Amino acid sequence: MDFSRGEAPQTAEMVAALPKVWIGYLLSLASFIALAIHFYENPGIADGNPFTPPLYLFLPAFVTLVYWFVCVYRLHVVLKHAPGWKHPISPARAAGFHFIPIYCIYWLYKWPTEVAKFVDWRLQRDALSPVRAGLFVFFSYAACVLLGPGGLLLMFLSLSYLTEWVRRALLSPPRSFGEAVHSSE
Repeated sequence: MDFSRGEAPQTAEMVAALPKVWIGYLLSLASFIALAIHFYENPGIADGNPFTPPLYLFLPAFVTLVYWFVCVYRLHVVLKHAPGWKHPISPARAAGFHFIPIYCIYWLYKWPTEVAKFVDWRLQRDALSPVRAGLFVFFSYAACVLLGPGGLLLMFLSLSYLTEWVRRALLSPPRSFGEAVHSSE
């Protein structure tokens, strides 16, 4: 995923650099299985008794969440190097702004809308609604907060949806470079 050679990356390189969301699905499944095993071994937890999660329960969910941030970063690296497009969000900001309290609520809506704007620009039509893309990621993250490890799968589902649209956009014929380039800053 090193696009620093000076020349514009080829479409095949950019598509190959998109995040591997299937890894997130496997990590989410591992987190869910760990949770299911814990509930099976400790049936009193289902009755509402408070508990401290053991390391084997916390670790898979933590690794899955870290991989989420890696995927968000990689997606924005690809968009940053898309020919003819000036992406308004750096990859570091895309992942890092998730850690700012309260602002992260807005950020979960903001960065997917910018991804959708790229898709619409590249496909030269209204293919992916920025509002719907933003709400999809926001609500999948909210479901993750409510459902715990079971909700991690929904986060990767929303990321998979966005990544597939970016892949389609990258594989479509590029816009001519004389046309307007998006920049919201």
